[in-house]
Amino acid sequence: MDRVLFGDNQFFGVNHMSEEKARQQLLRFKDAASIIEVLDQAYDLGIRTFMCTTHDRIGEICDHMRANRTRYRDFIYYPCMPYAHKYANSVSQVGLFETLQKYATGGTVSTVVRGAIGALTQDVVALMKLLVDAEMKRFEGLATPVIFVQNVVTDLLLGLKFTSVFAQFGRYVKERYGAEPGFITMNLPMLLPTLKAAEVENPIVCANINKIGFRMCGGIESYREALRTHRCRAIAMSVLGSGAIAPAEAIEWVCRFEGVQSIVFGASSEKNIRNTRDLIAQHWGPLQQTAS
Repeated sequence: MDRVLFGDNQFFGVNHMSEEKARQQLLRFKDAASIIEVLDQAYDLGIRTFMCTTHDRIGEICDHMRANRTRYRDFIYYPCMPYAHKYANSVSQVGLFETLQKYATGGTVSTVVRGAIGALTQDVVALMKLLVDAEMKRFEGLATPVIFVQNVVTDLLLGLKFTSVFAQFGRYVKERYGAEPGFITMNLPMLLPTLKAAEVENPIVCANINKIGFRMCGGIESYREALRTHRCRAIAMSVLGSGAIAPAEAIEWVCRFEGVQSIVFGASSEKNIRNTRDLIAQHWGPLQQTAS
């Protein structure tokens, strides 16, 4: 993994501290061209990895990248799935089976519906595969070396103690997509021993890690202990505490946090991208330094 990853919250109106700022960002990035402009800025500043949800607009971004392969020859995607709001909205508008019909890949409508019923009533893993295949369609032909489970699903599986699903997800994305599995969580201290029990070795995990303990379940010290006692490749997100911590202070603190190997951040201007990149480089060195 690269040291620095670029996230997409700013593009889709996600801000955990300010609804007004989220609304302004949603209006600013109302079309794919405005998103591509910022991605180009990040790419030209040496940031090659885009950690993104599977929002519908990402499909337009993927189309643009495929149409300009020379320009984006080193561009890497880390898809994060499922995009829960998309499915929730669709279910509320057209119903469960119509949603599965819309997003599932391959086969006839009746086959999809029969498979969905079986998945819902008997086999969580079958449903997982169905959704992964649906979400990965938009990334066809693009580099996706890591595929993440979003925290809403990771933490639900944790709570339900569906430990085996983590291992089966890992096997599936490796076999079908040649990718490593990644897991986003709001409860790193619980996730790491669970992944160990599921025999997911040296997992890639992404969690909030910041100086004020913002959305760090169990607190900062429990995260320190988890990273000290479990081998993993940890990605820190929300390092600015959703804007509550000054960038220089936040970056210095998280770069010194034992066990953190990469940082994902979002920004909407070239100036902020450059500043964050440079702050991280002060403490860690080259952006493309491989984390093992």
